[in-house]
Amino acid sequence: MASLPQANMASVSLSSRLNKAVRQQYMSLPQGERVQVTYIWIDGSGEGLRNKTRTLDVEPQTIDDIPEWNFDGSSTYQAEGSNSDMYLVPVRMFRDPFTQDPNKLVLCEVLKYNRLPAETNHRMNCNKVMEQVKEHIIWFGIEQEYTLLGIDGHPYSWPTNGFPAPQGPYYCGVGADKAFGRDIVECHYKACLYAGVNIYGSNAEVMPSQWEYQVGPCEGIEMGDHLWVSRFLLHRVCEDFGVVATLDPKPMTGNWNGAGCHTNVSTKQMREEGGLEFIEQAIEKLSKRHKEHIQVYDPRGGKDNMRRLSGHHETSSIHDFSAGVANRGASIRIPRPVGQEKKGYFEDRRPSANCDPYAVTKAIAYTCLLHSEDMEESEEENIPAM
Repeated sequence: MASLPQANMASVSLSSRLNKAVRQQYMSLPQGERVQVTYIWIDGSGEGLRNKTRTLDVEPQTIDDIPEWNFDGSSTYQAEGSNSDMYLVPVRMFRDPFTQDPNKLVLCEVLKYNRLPAETNHRMNCNKVMEQVKEHIIWFGIEQEYTLLGIDGHPYSWPTNGFPAPQGPYYCGVGADKAFGRDIVECHYKACLYAGVNIYGSNAEVMPSQWEYQVGPCEGIEMGDHLWVSRFLLHRVCEDFGVVATLDPKPMTGNWNGAGCHTNVSTKQMREEGGLEFIEQAIEKLSKRHKEHIQVYDPRGGKDNMRRLSGHHETSSIHDFSAGVANRGASIRIPRPVGQEKKGYFEDRRPSANCDPYAVTKAIAYTCLLHSEDMEESEEENIPAM
């Protein structure tokens, strides 16, 4: 593969230029039976990921073999300095594509000093909802869009002073003048496969230097777990190449597409013959709770999506709910094959690229499978709020 264009080296981090041959000399040393385990968690911003590594004496075989740990929450926007210890509770284990077998990556929930979930730990309540809808065997597939930037914040491979040619040739494009940063995309794909992330595919997106990959189908809580780890892998691969992957939903103002996290949804009933009826029922329920969903579809209660969901550039207006077959300008899209076969899945196009997948999948499962307009208050109390 071609290396990064020389013209862009000024915007690439110095760390990426360290001698990788020297690094490999050390990485190839045997490590005996001891293993490195890298703990990964979501910080107080609700978007950022943090990680740190420890040594275990033997290779963990299951998540139960990995001990809890702690960290300084005052340095991650999650605690006061006077009471800063936070708990890391391992929830899902993956192979480590950077230090390789037998080393592991482990995704963790964050608990406060009192063992309650941290404010940005949406996994716990999401899992409660997924357990309540388990009989529906709900599957999710998420399309994660992102944009490559130099460390100067300028889109990678864009002219230093000016703009590239207008959108049109870049989507699924090929060629040095159409696809920018493919090395990163392909390395990330391989890293996901090695780690055990359920990656489905990838493609160049409409805006130059913007890409997408898909994760799924995953059942219930697994969707959030796999997407968060895929994001960690993306940021880590970009670190090696010296560029930045941003999940900003509208990284460039003007006539450029934004970045979403389109969420595909399917229950057992939707996948069976006549499933279109249940898809339409779910869409009807979603239409009545549009504002509630917008509030949880980006980390800032809709403020990020306000910049993206304009009604232009393949989006619906943030103020209106709409649905249609093969309509990428709608809130909810029913793919054409689903409309023809009368079964399958629907796509919620409203979540922003920087959304929390736990919050998104929980809201969808709750609205489509648990919420009822005439539900008794006593029933509502047992369901975690959106």
